[in-house]
Amino acid sequence: MLSSVCVSSFKGRKGGNKSSNKACYSADMTCPSESDKIVINCGGVRHETYRSTLKTLPGTRLSWLTEPDAFSNFDYDPKLDEFFFDRHPSVFSFILNYYRTGKLHCPNDVCGPLFEEELAFWGIDETDVEACCWMNYRQHRDAEEALDSFETPEPDAPDDDPALGGADGDLKRLCMQEDARKAGWWKTWQPRIWALFEDPYSSKYARYVAFASLFFILLSISTFCMETHEAFNTILNKTENVTQGNTTHEEIVYEVVTDSWLTVRGGRVCDLVHH
Repeated sequence: MLSSVCVSSFKGRKGGNKSSNKACYSADMTCPSESDKIVINCGGVRHETYRSTLKTLPGTRLSWLTEPDAFSNFDYDPKLDEFFFDRHPSVFSFILNYYRTGKLHCPNDVCGPLFEEELAFWGIDETDVEACCWMNYRQHRDAEEALDSFETPEPDAPDDDPALGGADGDLKRLCMQEDARKAGWWKTWQPRIWALFEDPYSSKYARYVAFASLFFILLSISTFCMETHEAFNTILNKTENVTQGNTTHEEIVYEVVTDSWLTVRGGRVCDLVHH
């Protein structure tokens, strides 16, 4: 911990001119203004670094700590010789490491909006985030954009439309209300149907559908694999006399079931994507 003692000595006799000379004495270290190290307490966690490190990114909040008037502009404790910031301590480790290495990484255990807020506070541009962490940082924005794309606003019919006046206007209003009821019914059931086939954890029926889909997929794959095995491809040289009217019935029950299920699944996905 940095420590220093500042004393003032006055020279001159009684009645004479007094001249004040301020001197700084320290056992091991120099005064904080002259020291090359700086202590930052962020959220109760103390960090120590060099002033030259903070000067690598000029114009940021941490670089302002190296200015001469930083002791009066920030929360500085002269007893502990440290600057205090009530911010996220774990995120600050990544911020300070950016000054040391020149590479800004995003922590995986912190959501994007929180990290974005911390970057804005410390005065760091978000475009400096490394490519390896950019997807994790942009994940919340991509999710918001995807949700906004699904929400299509309904067109509002103007109340003062002259085309809606009279008997014809009443008929048009009834047709518009009927269309609105139809659209409302589909919008009510569409999320439920989507969750039934896409989210196995939404309900117990969704789990049943997921297990059924997995069963038919495994059955179909197993069937194709077993057809190539020699145990199921026994070649028999046998001559039979086929009379007219005698037909051979093939066992294709499993193919009908699996193909039907996969067809329904594929058609449903295409229909949901279309809507």
